[in-house]
Amino acid sequence: MNTKNKWFLLTVLVASVVIIAAARYSDLYVYLPALGFLYDAFEPGGAEARAETTGKNHLANQKSPYLLQHADNPVDWYPWGDEAFNRAKKENKPIFLSIGYSTCHWCHVMERDSFENELVAAIINKYFISIKVDREERPDIDAIYMKVCQAMTGGGGWPLTIVMTPDRKPFFAGTFFPADDNYGRKGLKTILREIADLWESNHDRVQASADNITQAVQTKQDSEAGVQLDEKTLKHAFDIFSANYDRQYGGFGRDGPKFPKAHEISFLLRYWKRTGDADALEMAEKTLDGIYRGGVHDHIGGGYHRYSTDKMWLVPHFEKMLYDQAILARAFLEAYQATGKQVYADAARDIFDYVLRDMTGPRGGFYSAEDADSEGEEGKFYVWTKGEIDTLLGSGAAAFEKYYGVTQSGNFERGTNILHIPDQLSESEKKNIAPALESGRKKLFAARGKRVRPSLDDKVLVSWNGLMISSLAYGSRVLGEPRYAEAAEKAAGFIMSGMWKDGRLLRRYRDGEAGIPGFVDDYAFLDLALVDLYEATFDLKWIADAKKVADLMLKLFRDDDSGGLLFSADDNEQLPGTVRDAYDGAEPSGNSIAALALLKLAKLTMNSEYESAGREIINAFSAGIASYPVGFAQMLQALDFEIGPSMEIVIVGNSSDPFALNMLEVVDNEYLPSKILVFYPKDKPAGEIESVIPYTEMKEMIGGSPTAFVCSNFTCKFPTNDINQLRKLLSADDR
Repeated sequence: MNTKNKWFLLTVLVASVVIIAAARYSDLYVYLPALGFLYDAFEPGGAEARAETTGKNHLANQKSPYLLQHADNPVDWYPWGDEAFNRAKKENKPIFLSIGYSTCHWCHVMERDSFENELVAAIINKYFISIKVDREERPDIDAIYMKVCQAMTGGGGWPLTIVMTPDRKPFFAGTFFPADDNYGRKGLKTILREIADLWESNHDRVQASADNITQAVQTKQDSEAGVQLDEKTLKHAFDIFSANYDRQYGGFGRDGPKFPKAHEISFLLRYWKRTGDADALEMAEKTLDGIYRGGVHDHIGGGYHRYSTDKMWLVPHFEKMLYDQAILARAFLEAYQATGKQVYADAARDIFDYVLRDMTGPRGGFYSAEDADSEGEEGKFYVWTKGEIDTLLGSGAAAFEKYYGVTQSGNFERGTNILHIPDQLSESEKKNIAPALESGRKKLFAARGKRVRPSLDDKVLVSWNGLMISSLAYGSRVLGEPRYAEAAEKAAGFIMSGMWKDGRLLRRYRDGEAGIPGFVDDYAFLDLALVDLYEATFDLKWIADAKKVADLMLKLFRDDDSGGLLFSADDNEQLPGTVRDAYDGAEPSGNSIAALALLKLAKLTMNSEYESAGREIINAFSAGIASYPVGFAQMLQALDFEIGPSMEIVIVGNSSDPFALNMLEVVDNEYLPSKILVFYPKDKPAGEIESVIPYTEMKEMIGGSPTAFVCSNFTCKFPTNDINQLRKLLSADDR
């Protein structure tokens, strides 16, 4: 017998004595993992290493880039579906559920540390049936089990780790776990062994716990309706934002991380428009300036990273999400209208150019995200050493490096620099160095193109596409860029023609296939996008499509008890619990966007049912909004629109008349968040538009010249065909 085996037998003997003694006073299952770890010390891999691990699991044929990232793991992953659950029931094994997304940095870390680890994989494969879920494809699954995690642990995040029974009832929850124990915390190996032994030794206790947790999740939410919301609600929200505002760096909260939740900025701009409160405008501008100048902005390639890890907007989490680009673009456009400052127009163009260049598919749909990591390092694609820039720019390096805060020591890992704009320059100073900066950016962009690029999540999600379509449509009018409207129309046309099945909207398209029944945010975001597309193009087909989507959304998702919208339709897959939420987090909620879409569509079509439905959605969450309004920044925009007064503007003229187009441009230059804009083309049959937008009836040109009708809550002022008078009517917004 060799020395290693002797030591192993001695270890087993000692451990057995300890365990037997301890078992007299406590549950045996707690001590069994200790024996496993002792064995690992002498025989790497332990007993579980003999469990089967395969080179390919069950994810190879999936469409999700996130699932495909795990297709070669030794963990025997299944996609969510009956095959996995039926096997778990047949073998009486718990489900190990892992939820994440393709650009999630800590998901990558857990994969490298645990799911590519042969020992961890062997443990999972022996004792569990494992399922991988892309939270972006299946936000319904993520929402339910994130709710479980938050209830059980007080927090949440991704990767989300759930262990549950074969009938989908959870009994363990957490987020990121390293493979091994460290710093007094249990690693995944320990946790999995303990759970596996508990499943075997005290199954009834596990099942009872799972039943109780599931019952709590399934408990119907108390009514949040019945509280009167008004302008005081908007004031309450502003006061909270003001109290949390970082007056040095912009944004909210005194420390990092800071998220560029631009729907909060859009609310502040609306509050300024309503009240004239200069502080609201200052808060919006300083926050946008901080985001624009900071390292969260990709100054070379355009677009914005996910969030800043610090309070200064300097060091980002480097992933880029489509929804952030869309929401930020809208806020920059509104700030440009409100202030006339060119930097905000440039910022919006920067986003659109990035999305159209790098995030747009051949059929017009917009891709979901770009990863934070490349070559196994976060941010490697985006950062620079001073030496690299010196070599690339030569004599032009000094001015470029000063402007973008580049130093020899750097501001990031290993002496690298995240480009940012540390100092505010005067307009004349910026003008003097603009050519050098433009030349430098082009050279760095070309050099960066030779690096290994972060992976692209090229799935097309209807909800996020809806946000981008809205922003592009809006931007086409504000910036006078028809190509943005063309891109928005192409994306919307692709969704309306290629992402439906059996009369239902599908959520995801990738690799030639559309799939997964849509959720409320898919319908709501698309609905508002179609309304915005009409106001950008004045093509009535977009209103017809918006009505189709709105009608189906109300049919599938409306909660008759509250008037709010459920996240998942009744005929979607039924999960242990329901979600009816209006919280506006990193993304606005489906309920918040749906409320605004329905209220705007009601104004366009004079359909009182849409108006009632929009108001009922706001009322359904009124208690939560009243108590903590800053959690509902997008819903507050719907409330602002509902309170009114609204402004209905009709421009009557021939389609190609330069004077009529000039009138439209005057309207587009103004920040009018409660407006509805209609163009009545007198060179086309009258009955068509009047049947869709009834308040265009009786609107005629004065003296054969293009004419503007400016109305408030459908009460119109005297029509005018004078540009200066139109400007006065628009600026006299009575709010």
